[in-house]
Amino acid sequence: MAEGKQRPVVHTVTSAQTSPADDQAQRIRRYLTMMGIRVACFGLVFVLHGWLRWVAIIGAVVLPYFAVVTANAVRPSQSGTIQPVTPQADRNRLEQ
Repeated sequence: MAEGKQRPVVHTVTSAQTSPADDQAQRIRRYLTMMGIRVACFGLVFVLHGWLRWVAIIGAVVLPYFAVVTANAVRPSQSGTIQPVTPQADRNRLEQ
């Protein structure tokens, strides 16, 4: 390699933070899962008897609160660490 020429620095992104779109998709899945459980609780109210019916009623009433709270809980942004890496072609040249 020429004396005055610098090699480009290549960074790895495996340690980068989660994208906002991925975070939002995860929160949506969590919300829909909890709402699905709520719908199941509504159905179980008509099938179950005794204390299990009361558990299903409480689940149907309380789950929306937790679903909304967890859906709105955005993770605090964390700074990812960027680490330089040597491309595979450069490694082979350096070893020779």
